[in-house]
Amino acid sequence: MTKKKALIIGVSGQDGAFLSQLLLKKDYQVYGSSRDAMASSFQNLKQLGVRDQIQLESISLNDFRSVLHSLKKIWPEEIYNLGGQSSVGLSFSQPVETFESISVGVLNLLEAIRILDLPCRLYNAGSSECFGNTHGVPATEKTLFAPRSPYAVAKAAAFWQIANYREAYKLQACSGLLFNHESPLRPVRFVTKKIVSAACKIAKSQAEKLKLGNINVWRDWGWAPEYVEAMWLMLQQDVVEDYVIATGETHSLGEFTEEVFRSVDLDWKDHVEHDDSLMRPSDIEKSFGNPSKAEKKLAWKAQYKMRDVAKMMVEAELNKP
Repeated sequence: MTKKKALIIGVSGQDGAFLSQLLLKKDYQVYGSSRDAMASSFQNLKQLGVRDQIQLESISLNDFRSVLHSLKKIWPEEIYNLGGQSSVGLSFSQPVETFESISVGVLNLLEAIRILDLPCRLYNAGSSECFGNTHGVPATEKTLFAPRSPYAVAKAAAFWQIANYREAYKLQACSGLLFNHESPLRPVRFVTKKIVSAACKIAKSQAEKLKLGNINVWRDWGWAPEYVEAMWLMLQQDVVEDYVIATGETHSLGEFTEEVFRSVDLDWKDHVEHDDSLMRPSDIEKSFGNPSKAEKKLAWKAQYKMRDVAKMMVEAELNKP
C-alpha cells in the first residue's frame, strides 16, 4: 500500500519537528519545507532523530510560483502550514514581513491548491492571539476576534481566507486556534524558554539576574507534542472544521516564573528584575481557551498543564549535554 504523503511547511520550528515525528510514527511519507532547505540547520529535527527520514524542499510562501511548483511536484494528501514569522514581539518591529509571510503566504497556498485542483486537506496554524482580550472569558470557536498585534492581525486575515476558500471553493481546509504551547525545542527568544534557561544558569551560578517585562499577563500554556496531535486529528474528521486547542486554564507569567524557579529550588523574587524596554506597545492581559469542541469531536484533551510544562522544560534544560 502506498504511504500517505504529508507536506509540513515550516518544518524546522518546534511544531514542525514534533508533527514530523508524529506522522512518521503513523507511517506517513513526510515532506518538510523551509524558505531555504540548503541553508537551514533543521536542528529540531536532528534533536528528535527524524532529520534523515524527511524529504526536504525549499518553499517560499511569499512566492506564488514557488508554492505552485512545489505542490505540483509533491502532490500531498495532507498539508500542514506552520510557516511564517512566529514571534508576537518581533511583529511590532517587522509588521510588513509578518503580514506577508503569514497572510499572503496562506493566500498563495490556497490559490495554488485551487488552481491545481489538488485533492488534499489543509491545516493552517491559526493563533489564540486573534482573540485579543476576552476579559476573563475562555475563548471558543465563536468568540469574536480582536487582535492586538501585527502578528495577530496577520493570523486573523489568514483565518478568514481559509474560511472563505472552504465556503467558496469547497476546499477541505481548516485553522487550529492554538493557545500557547511550549517544549524544550522553543528558542530562547520565546519568554518561557528564556525564563527556563536563565533559571537553570542561575542555579548553576552561571548567571545572576533575569530581566522580564510585563509578568502580569495571563496565558493558557500547554505541551507542544500534545498539540500537534490535535492538528493531525483535525484533518482526519469527515468534516474539516476550525478548533480551539487549549488546556482551559490560565496562569500569569509571574506564576510560570515562580514554578520554574521552584523547580531549581530558588525563590524567583531574588533573581528577577523588571525591564521597561521589554514591554510591548500593546498586549493581551488575560488569555485562555475553551477546548470543549475538541474534546467532544476529536476526543482530544490536554494531559499536561502549566506546572507540568514548566517542570518538564526545566528537567530537559538541566539534562542537556
